[in-house]
This record gives sequence, structure tokens and C-alpha cells, in this order.
Amino acid sequence: MRRWLAAPVLAGGMFSAQADGLPPEVLKALKAAQIPASQVAVVVQPVDSRFSLVAHNARQAMNPASVMKLVTTYAALDLLGPAWTWKTGAYTEADPVAGKLGGNLYLKGSGDPKFALEHLGALLRQLRVRGVEHIVGDVVLDRSAFNVPAIDPGAFDDKPMRPYNVGPDALLVNFRALRFTLVGENGKVRVLQETPADGLTVDNRLQLAAGSCGSDWKDLVAVRLVPENSGSRLEFSGSYSAQCGEKPLNLAPLPADVQVGGLFRALWKELGGSLGGQVRAGSTPPAARPAAVHESPPLADAVRDINKFSNNVMARQLFLALGNDGAPASVDRARQRLTEWLAGRGLKFPELVVDNGSGLSRQERISADSLNRLLLDAWKSPVMPELVSSLPIVGIDGTMKKRLKESAASGRAHIKTGTLDGVKTAAGYALDAQGRRYAVTFLINHPKAQAGGPAIDALLLWVAQRQAGERPTLLENE
Repeated sequence: MRRWLAAPVLAGGMFSAQADGLPPEVLKALKAAQIPASQVAVVVQPVDSRFSLVAHNARQAMNPASVMKLVTTYAALDLLGPAWTWKTGAYTEADPVAGKLGGNLYLKGSGDPKFALEHLGALLRQLRVRGVEHIVGDVVLDRSAFNVPAIDPGAFDDKPMRPYNVGPDALLVNFRALRFTLVGENGKVRVLQETPADGLTVDNRLQLAAGSCGSDWKDLVAVRLVPENSGSRLEFSGSYSAQCGEKPLNLAPLPADVQVGGLFRALWKELGGSLGGQVRAGSTPPAARPAAVHESPPLADAVRDINKFSNNVMARQLFLALGNDGAPASVDRARQRLTEWLAGRGLKFPELVVDNGSGLSRQERISADSLNRLLLDAWKSPVMPELVSSLPIVGIDGTMKKRLKESAASGRAHIKTGTLDGVKTAAGYALDAQGRRYAVTFLINHPKAQAGGPAIDALLLWVAQRQAGERPTLLENE
């Protein structure tokens, strides 16, 4: 039996049985997707009210997928500040003489989540213009800013070369990724290597196939790394449809030291430099002095990339920055600081489980009630503008670019999305027809969760079409 309800609901965990309902449009979409309402949690609340319009399964601990990034990014903006930056330095123990650096060059990272190819090139150019031409010793890669165990990149989804599976790294360079472009033409497939990697050769065994270019085209391309005496060989096999035309393929096939070593040697050669020693892991001596420094863009820019495009690697790097208080950052230190920060803001989330802060996890848990309270707290925070502007705009950009285009919700909601196998989520802020703003949270944990997108869209559209003074029209299932 379904009953129409019109009772508001107190926020902050005081939910009545009357609140346990969903708009009819949402229920219809869930039914079409064969997702039971018991596997869904939803909260909708005006940011200027103590009362919720919808609070369905609000206290149920659920996997939030990438919506967990809201917790990480809000904490980072508040604790570190929007202007926080990371510095990656090149250190030496002696000055160059006649173009020669007599000892080692030390590259020391601080956990910059977006230290890209061009940034390393600019750092090396600083060395060249300061008189370094030949490095007599080694290039030493210092990752001591993080104290984190190595992870198995294939453990999550058995796709170890996908860049989103790269683990935290204090000296992360270019997301550890190599960019390739596949081109099907003239009866064959070309593999173009766009990212330099000295010592890596490409062995192209791909076959051009007929038929359409499906969304799973990447799964038809097999890649294998084969160690060799002089370096490594990356073997491409499988098939690639001629109808795919030209497609980019980003891979992370190399161990961290090998990837940075190959990139360093290639870029250093391009700049006219030479290296007498090897590229290896190590630590920077206390007496070493900075010879060149790259400072990252401000944290607010990183947060925008993390939330707009759901960048898991950057989110994990940012999460560890929470534990950077003088000692090497660790997951435990980051969790402790996050917990203390939440408590200090009066946000007690007893069900919260934080694994890596990115949402790319089977262990992370939070309730819709807790996410709603976080959103309401953020709305009153000085860093609110930076957080909200980092969220995808419905129908406009980021992960919401193609959803609800040309609808009443288009351009009127900032929503972070999340997706894993069995998980579909969304949370953020939405405007109704009269310009009143709501915090919105929608979590789905069910084997058919991927079919739940229309239900989330239905809720956003329901909020967008609400009129001023309209009483809540909630449904309760009995």
C-alpha cells in the first residue's frame, strides 16, 4: 500500500516513519530497473532548512563509490586551504662546473597529484639553464614523503595497466601513464606512442577487424609487458575495429622507477643533457640543496579535477596530504586527521569506513544521512564556493555532461557521481524552479545498480520542477 505524505522531517538523524518515502517518478524508475527500494538511500533537504523533504533509508551504511571524494575534497579544502600547493624539487650536493654536475641529482616529490610530463620537462629545463649539462652520478628518485605499502594494481578489477589503478606515490609523474593512439587505416592498425619512454619498444601485433566499434573496444586490445636485456617490450595483440578510427589509449604498464627513468632520460636527451649513471630509488641527503623547484597549481584546481572528472589517483594523493604534518604521510595518519576534523565540526559518522578516500574501494561506507549533513555543513563553510564549483554541472560538464541535457535540471545542479560494479551514486546541490537550493544524496547498492541512472535523474528532475511553497509529496511503501 502507498500513502501520500506531507510531513517534513527533522535533519541530523531525527527521521520519522513518514519520511521513509520516495517521489513517484523515482519509484517508477527503480521498478523499471528492477532495483528494490530497500537497496536505495535518498536524502533531499533545503540548505536553509532544518527539515528534509525525503529521507529514505538515510541511516543505512552503503558503499558510496566516488561520492566519497566529497568527504576527501571538503576536508582538504578546509584543513589545507584552497591555496595549498605541492613542491617537487631537484636537489644537488654541489654546483655544476663547466656544465658537469659532479655528484648525483635527487628528484624529491611531495605527493603532487598532477605532476605531469610538461612539468617534469620544465623542471629539467630549469637545470639546463642553470648550467647543468652532464650528470656524472645517478638520478635518485626520492619518494620518502609517503609511507605507504605497494599495492597490487590488478587486485581491484584485474586490469593492472589501467591508470586509475595506480597506487599513491610521493613522486607520481604523469599519473605513471603512457599515452598511445590507435589508428585503423589501410588494412592495418598503427600504434603511435605519444609519451616518451627511453628503453621501451612497441611490438604491434594488433589485427584490424570488421564490424562496429563498441564501447568495449579497449577490452579487445591485449597488452603485455615483456622484460628484455636492454629495456622492455610492450606487446599489443588482439583486434581493433576499422570503424573505431583514431582512439587514445592510456596505459600504466611500467613500475614507477622504470617509468620515471625512461621519461627522464628521454626528456633530458631532448634538452641536450647527458647522464653518466643510472636512475634509481633512494633518499635525498640532508645537506643537498634545491637546484630547481616546480610548484603545483593551488589545491582548489586539483579538487576541481578530482570532482569534475572523478580522478581516483589524484583523490588518493590528496587523501594522503591530510596526513602530511611533518612526518611521512600514511593512510592511518590521514584517516586519523579526517576523523578528528569531522568531530571538530560536530559531524559524527559512526558508520563511516574510509579505505583510500577516492571511492575506488569495496570497503568504504557512509550513510546518506552523513553525506547530507556533510553537504549542509559545507554550504555554510568559507570554502563552499571552491567545493561547489568543483562538482560536475548537470548537462554541462564533467561526469554529468551527457545527463539531463535540455531538461529542467540542466545547468541547475552541481552533482558528484559514483560508479562501481553494483554501485551507482550521486550527491551534491540542486536548485528548484524558484531558485531554492537543496542538498541531494542518492545511493544505490544492488547488482543491477548500473541501471539506476534514470532513477537518480528522476530525483534531480523532481527537485528542479518543484515550485515555491509546494508541500512535500512523499511516498511510503508498506
